[in-house]
Parts: sequence; structure tokens; C-alpha cells
Amino acid sequence: MAVIKLTIEDFLQKAAYSPVLDVRSPGEFAHAHIPGAHSFPLFTDEERKVVGTAYKQQSREKAIKIGLVYFGVKMEPMVTAAESIIAEAHKNNPQNAKTVLVHCWRGGMRSAAIAWLLDLYGFKVYTLAGGYKAFRNWVLQQFQLNYPFKVLGGFTGSGKTEVLQQMAQHKAIVIDLEALAHHKGSAFGSLGQLVQPSQEMFENKLALQLYSAMQQITENQMESADRFIWLEDESQRIGTVNLTAHIFQQKQAAPVFFIDIPFNERLDYILSGYGKFDKEQLVNAIIRIKKRLGGLETKNAINFILEDDIKSAFAILLTYYDKLYTKGLHQRNNLNELLHKINCPMVNAAINSNAVLHHNASMGQAATQP
Repeated sequence: MAVIKLTIEDFLQKAAYSPVLDVRSPGEFAHAHIPGAHSFPLFTDEERKVVGTAYKQQSREKAIKIGLVYFGVKMEPMVTAAESIIAEAHKNNPQNAKTVLVHCWRGGMRSAAIAWLLDLYGFKVYTLAGGYKAFRNWVLQQFQLNYPFKVLGGFTGSGKTEVLQQMAQHKAIVIDLEALAHHKGSAFGSLGQLVQPSQEMFENKLALQLYSAMQQITENQMESADRFIWLEDESQRIGTVNLTAHIFQQKQAAPVFFIDIPFNERLDYILSGYGKFDKEQLVNAIIRIKKRLGGLETKNAINFILEDDIKSAFAILLTYYDKLYTKGLHQRNNLNELLHKINCPMVNAAINSNAVLHHNASMGQAATQP
């Protein structure tokens, strides 16, 4: 069977059903990769450095010879490893049981070597024309497109993430930015979360979700009220990663469905979520916003933490974040036209998601009235 090169769109379509082997070095993969790909390095980081140096300082032929020395002893283990990955990926999809996708940085010698080996063994092998570099170009192109966003807004402690999750169960198209960023947005947003991805990896994940969302919208026969992508009302910066300028600008121009929940209800919700963390973690988070919070409020909040009065500390912080959110909300142009307030008596994801969806549906019906 001949190895077949695919364009990025065809490659991503096949990646939904077959495993992707990223044959770049472990360091390259760790920095960022195509979401869902398996790290399958031809060279270690040090071996890659040696081969690259030989290529630059001696010749292409010398680099290939050095690479073959490294590659030779790895052939059998790599076939065995690929066999295991491919079998696991296709255990519920036997018709594609021999199919695998391979890529390196630019679609050059590394992917060609692994593709040759796996093809020789009998797998149906596809490679990515242009390699990971082509994927990154595609990612950046996704951020230049226009998207039909709708935004779920609300003060801190409104349970917006849980509301979006409930909306997704009702077939709404949702992208959870906080889940992609491994961060909940505030100074406390890293508590209990995985280490944040690199900016590049965050972009990779977001681009694929945007692409998938648009496919759902264009391919499915959806009601007009459902032809939107729902996002949470985040700042441009989420922990250490950022939304690209064009995506953030589109979010800022989108309708905002603001679930308006009483302060004390939100305070109790915050307390149930963050009150379980160690005092040291909470104090360190407060110190991170000391300049914006102010010296006196910082001192009072920390003292409340040390005195085990977590609720009073969070009341100070929630007041601060309410003011911060209000400021960000009013930075939108035409806010009066964009803002749709939905009064919700409590933090309840099931009830509040139904309220948002009902409000959205009623807007769609009103728009179709003569």
C-alpha cells in the first residue's frame, strides 16, 4: 500500500476515526501538538539536536546517516508500539483497523521514515502535507473567521460553567473556554486545576472546537435559535493564556445573556467551591490581586482567612469581582442592545440553563413575527 499525503482538512477528518502519531521530539510535543495525537518520537530531544546540527554544519547526507543509526535500533519497538496504539484506537471500529496518520514538523524526513516503516509492515498510512506547521497555519486561519457567538454572562459565583454544561446536554453548541485553559479566570482560578497549556496548545484546542462547532451548524438541520456557539463571558486573558484579538472582539460584540443572581446566593456557592482549599493557597491568591484590591481590603480579607472566617473574606473578594465584572461588561459598544438580563433566584444549573434557553428561544420567535 502506498503512503498517501493529505491536506490539513482531510487529515483532520480522518483523525476523528484513526490515531495520529506525532513523530516530533518529546519536547516539541510537550510544548504543543494536535489535540488527541500520540507522542511517537523518531528521535529524542538530544538526538534531534545532533541530527539538526549535522544537517546545518555538514550536509543533508551526513544528517540522514546519523538519523539512520538512531532509527535502526528502534524499528521493531516502534512497530510494536504503533500496533498497540492502532489496535486500541480501532477496537470499536474494525473497518479501519489498519489505518494510521503520521506527521512531523514540516512533513519531511521524520514522518517519511515512520510512514515507510509502518507501510512496510502493512498499515494503511496517511501523512500530513506540510506537517505540524501546516496545522498551525490552519489554526491561525480559524481565528480570522467570523462566528455566531452568544455569551453567557453573570457575576462571579453564578455557576456559569455548570449552566453551559447543562445547556450542552440540551443540544446547545458550547465551547468551555475555562476547561480549555485549565483556569477559572480569577486570581483563584488555578486552584484545583491542571497545569495550564502553553498559549500555542490553548489555541490548537480552541481552533478545533470552533471548527467542530461550525461543522455542526452547517451540516445539521438546526433551528435558527440553535445556530450559535455559546461561550462564557471571559476576559481576554484567562490565567496565563489569551483569546486572540479577533475572537475576543467578536465575543464582545455578541449578545450577552446575563443570569442575575443575588449576592448571598453567589457567596454561598463560592464558599462551597473554594472554601475547601488550604489557607495558604487562599492567602497567596489574595496577595496576587493586592494592588487592585487595595491595601486595607487585602489586609481584612487575609485576616478573615487566618481567623477561619472564610465567608467574610469571600464577601470582600466577591464585591471586588462584581465591580471588576461590571466594568468589563460596560466596555462593550451598544451594551443596551446586547444585554439580556435573566433574573434567577438561586445558583441552580438545571433551572438557570432552562431559563437561558427559553429566553433565547423566545427571542428567536419574536424575530420571526411579522
